Amino acid sequence: MLMRRCWLMKPIGCTRSGRWRNVQAQAQRNTATAEHVIDPEWATAKPYKSIPGPTLWQLFRGFSKGGCYDGLNLIELHIRLRQEYGDIYRIPAAMGRADVVMSFAPEDFEKVFRTEGQYPVRRSFDTMTYYRQQVRPDIFGELGGLVTSQGESWQKMRRICNPVLLNPKTVKVYVEQMDAVSLEFMEIMANLRDEKNELPADFNEWLSRWALETTGVLALDTRLGVLHSTDSGEGQRLVDVVNEIFCLTYQLDVLPSVWKYISTPKFNRLMKLFDKVTNLILDQIERAMVRFEKNPTTDSNHSALKKLLSINKHVAVIMALDMIFAGIDTTSAGSVAILYCLAKNPEKQAKLRAELRTIMPTKDTRLTASMMSNLPYLRACIKEGMRMFPPAAGNFRATGRDIVLQGYRVPSDTDIAMGAQVLLRDEKYFHRPAEFIPERWLNDRDASIPSAKEVNPFIFLPFGFGSRSCIGKRLAMMEMEVILARWIRQFEFRWNYEDYKFRTTVINMPGCPLKFEIRDLED
Repeated sequence: MLMRRCWLMKPIGCTRSGRWRNVQAQAQRNTATAEHVIDPEWATAKPYKSIPGPTLWQLFRGFSKGGCYDGLNLIELHIRLRQEYGDIYRIPAAMGRADVVMSFAPEDFEKVFRTEGQYPVRRSFDTMTYYRQQVRPDIFGELGGLVTSQGESWQKMRRICNPVLLNPKTVKVYVEQMDAVSLEFMEIMANLRDEKNELPADFNEWLSRWALETTGVLALDTRLGVLHSTDSGEGQRLVDVVNEIFCLTYQLDVLPSVWKYISTPKFNRLMKLFDKVTNLILDQIERAMVRFEKNPTTDSNHSALKKLLSINKHVAVIMALDMIFAGIDTTSAGSVAILYCLAKNPEKQAKLRAELRTIMPTKDTRLTASMMSNLPYLRACIKEGMRMFPPAAGNFRATGRDIVLQGYRVPSDTDIAMGAQVLLRDEKYFHRPAEFIPERWLNDRDASIPSAKEVNPFIFLPFGFGSRSCIGKRLAMMEMEVILARWIRQFEFRWNYEDYKFRTTVINMPGCPLKFEIRDLED
C-alpha cells in the first residue's frame, strides 16, 4: 500500500526531490525563444481547470483491485476514459508528474505541433534523464541525447545528427548488410519449425535477436553475433538488458511509482542496467575506433558511426545508445505485427509476393538499394500494418505557447498526449477500420476504397512530426522493408490461432505466442 499512498502525496523535500525535483522541468523552454502569441480564441475559452477528467481519488479507486481500470492495458484505458469524459480530458498531477491533457481530436494534434516553437518539448522518461544528468554526466555532459534533452542542447545534437541519419545516401549504405542479416535469419527460422511447420512460442526472442543484430550494424558498425548462439556473450546480454530496461521504465515512468521520493529496488536496478548498457556500448565504440584506425578509407559512403566519430566521440556514443534503445523492440514489434496482418490475409500476401518477384526472381536474389526503390505495395502493407498495430499509443508534446483546444484554455508548457492509436481504428476516420486493406494507401486503387490520404494526416504519424520527429525513421523503414521482403519471398505464412494481442510497455509489444505456420515456396 505504500506506493498507492505515496501516489496521492505531494513532494515534501525528500533527498531526491530536493536535489532533482524534475530534471525535465529544468529544460529550456520554448517561451524564451519566440515572442508570445495570443490565440484568438483565448479570451472566450473556458478555464483550463474546467477540462473534464478523473480526480486523483477516482484514479486511485479505479486502479485498485477490482476497480474499473484494474487490468486494462494503456489503449483500453484510453478508450474507457474517452467514453467517460469525451475527446479531451485532464489527468491530474501526481507523484512528481505534471498534469497531462489527453486529446482524441486530430485538429488538436495539428495545433499543438504547429505552435510548438523553435525548441519542441517532448518530455521523455524521467528515469533515463536522471541517469544521464545525475549518474553519468561524464558521458552525457551537456549532450543528453535526442531522447532526453530539450532546448538548445537538443537542437545542437539534432543539427549534428540530421545530415548523417536523415541522408538517403547513408540509408542506402546499409541495405546489403541488412539483407545479409535477414538471409541468415531466414535459415534460422526454417530450422525452428516443428512438425506442424510452426514457429516456437518464444519466436519473439529470436525476433529481438534479429533486431539487435541489425541495430548493431546500424549503430555500431559491427555484427554482434546474437543470431545463432543461445549464449553469444555481450550481444545476448544486451538483448536481456534492453528488454528489462523497457519493462522497468514502463513501471517507473508510466505506472504510478514513488522513485522520485524513495530509491526503490526497481529504480536502483534500472540505474544498474543503464550502466551496463552504457558500458557495453562504450566498449563497442572503442573497438570500432581501433578497426577504423587500422583500415582507413576515403570512401564517401562511410557508416553513420564513422561519420559521427569524425565529428565528436561523445555524440557517437550517445547516438549509438539512443539507436539501441529506440531500434530493437520498436522495429521487431512493428515488423511482426505487419507479418501477422499478411498471414491473416493470404490474398494480400500473394499480391505482395507478386510485386517482390519483379525484383527478386529467385528466393536467394540479393537486395540492393536500387532494387528497393519502387515497391509501392510493400510500403502500403507497412503503412496499413502500422495503422492497425502502431508501435506506440500516440505522440506526446508540451505546448509551445498558450493555446485553445476544444474550447478550453491550455497554458504553455502543458503536456499533451495525442491518442492517435484509438483514432486509427475509428470508423469516423477510416473505412472498414478493422480490416487490413493496404490498397487504401495507393494512388492506383479500386474506386470503392476511400483513400487513407484523404484522412487528416495528423492522425497517422508513426514517426512523429516536425523537427522533433524520429531521426531514425529512414533506417527503421528500410529495416522493415528488407525483413518483410525476405519473409514474404522466402515463405508462405499462416496464422492458426486467436487474434494477435499486444502488451503495453514503453511500446506495444507482442502479447501472445508467435506460432506462425511457415511453408517453403517452390521458387
